[in-house]
Amino acid sequence: MAETTKLICALHGDGLGDLLRSSSLRDELRAAGATRLQVNIDDRDVAGAMRFGPGKAVTGVVSVWTDAERDMPALTHLVATIGAAVAEPDLHAYRVTEKVRLDPAPGPDGVRADVLAQVALLRRPPTMSPPDYLEYWLVQHTPIAIRTQNTSAYIQNIVESPLTPTSPPVAAIVEEHFPMAAISDPHAFYGSRGDEAERKRRVAELMESVHRFGADDGLDLVPSSRYQWALRP
Repeated sequence: MAETTKLICALHGDGLGDLLRSSSLRDELRAAGATRLQVNIDDRDVAGAMRFGPGKAVTGVVSVWTDAERDMPALTHLVATIGAAVAEPDLHAYRVTEKVRLDPAPGPDGVRADVLAQVALLRRPPTMSPPDYLEYWLVQHTPIAIRTQNTSAYIQNIVESPLTPTSPPVAAIVEEHFPMAAISDPHAFYGSRGDEAERKRRVAELMESVHRFGADDGLDLVPSSRYQWALRP
């Protein structure tokens, strides 16, 4: 069996929810070789959450899995299918290697996961080599991020290559899940249980680590509602 390949597309349009959750998009992606679909949408359910980025706001993130492996025409066709569905011909897309560090809670297809799903697109600073960057992020930063936040899922994606010419040089994409209360309650976000001194300590430890690999600069932070579908048995 061919190796499963994961693609991630960052979208920038308005009103993406109905388009990305449509059965027609799933049918088109299935016909193009997709085996699984995940949609993260910045919508009214996460309206009060923090979001920022260096350029045009990312309003949706689409993840697609396929058995096409490294067949570039097949991968390009999947990206084009998503772009056509949302009328965004210059979407940003990447082939990634996924590492699941904390598994998301299971849920039925097409039902919103009861979490704040926060997606961050990370850029490697020029002062770090790619191996040093990945070593710090994957080995040293990960346990710090998990122990200083109230994280219920932690999914890392190493960017292997861009799939469209307009895609900015993103090095990694991470998805973290928090309770919905974390949108408005910092203690729910950091798991500090109302202890302000502990919350500040956790923030300081996290931000020191974030600074060490440049994740505090040029970051796209996207709060989202998360949906998923299996497209093949």
